Amino acid sequence: MTKNEIIKIFQEKFGNETPEVYASPGRINLIGEHTDYNGSFVFPGAIDKGMIAAIRLNGTDKVRAYAVDLKESAEFGLNETDAPKQNWARYIFGVCRETIKRGGKVGGFDTAFSGDVPLGAGMSSSAALESTYAFALNELYHNNIDKFELARIGQSTEHNYVGVKCGIMDQFASVFGKAGSLIRLDTKTMEFAYFPFNPKGYKLVLLDSVVKHELASSAYNKRRESCEAAARAISKHHSEVKFLRDASMDMLNEAKSEISAEDYKRAEYVIEETQRVIDVSNALEKGDYETVGKKMYETHHGMSKLYEVSCDELDFLNDLAKKYGVTGSRVMGGGFGGCTINLVKDGLYDQFIEGAKKEFKAKFGHEPKVYDVVISDGSRKL
Repeated sequence: MTKNEIIKIFQEKFGNETPEVYASPGRINLIGEHTDYNGSFVFPGAIDKGMIAAIRLNGTDKVRAYAVDLKESAEFGLNETDAPKQNWARYIFGVCRETIKRGGKVGGFDTAFSGDVPLGAGMSSSAALESTYAFALNELYHNNIDKFELARIGQSTEHNYVGVKCGIMDQFASVFGKAGSLIRLDTKTMEFAYFPFNPKGYKLVLLDSVVKHELASSAYNKRRESCEAAARAISKHHSEVKFLRDASMDMLNEAKSEISAEDYKRAEYVIEETQRVIDVSNALEKGDYETVGKKMYETHHGMSKLYEVSCDELDFLNDLAKKYGVTGSRVMGGGFGGCTINLVKDGLYDQFIEGAKKEFKAKFGHEPKVYDVVISDGSRKL
């Protein structure tokens, strides 16, 4: 949706004065999956799909919000007891509350918002929504909250008002995104660096399996417990190891007899994935996209065979990528459904997409959805 379109809808709902317009993107993660809660690296980038919101302060202590895509309205106050019923409105309410908790000023405002981040495809539409409002309220009320804290406002909104114990990556990528760059974030120290991502002659495309298996949340918690158990066992011999990120394969092998075979496999994946992120960083600095692609395939193998968070649909899409000569492909996100992220040479793109749609449909009864993504800027005023 364009700036003018959202202004028009806003004015139909809330009167003719012109609102301010803000936007924040969804994200992809090139590599570094299930590493954030292990104190390791993630490698996200903001994408050219996100949320756009028109906002005007209304001089009251009430927020009046309109979700364009759902055609639903909500109105709520700004005290803890004023939490709205609608799930989507709780994101906006949560951002207001988390800003206030940090000493920021927030009053009543009118707002209409819309998004083009595909829901359920693992591109973090919720983080885009949180970042849009965190950034906008910070500007409109001159709160001078730094960008890191804006990302944390989004994360705390998830924890305290939505009930999702997410890491910081999604909100961080949404706020800090930069066109033509991916961001390597060290989740242990919160240090980050931009790496050039201009794959001339390649396209970045997501293939959405359009399935979500029920395992996801319970399996996620189990994986986390496995990693923590392995890190504890290693730290008995190496007190400096707080997270798996601090461990080597030699250290893991030393503790092998003290942990279950399952915990060993999970830890092996995480230790190898940490190294892959470093290898991809080095490859991007040289513009070596073939190595980037090779590491993506290795990640998929690790997520499928060691971490066991893939599924038949995602493994099939990964096999198809190999068959059609795609440079790199892997499951993106938590797993058990969602998308593969694929780095595809321009010359192979049409053939790959056509073949993948046809063969996937023949096996699973429906086509995957296709999303081309371009690495873009983070939260901003339009």
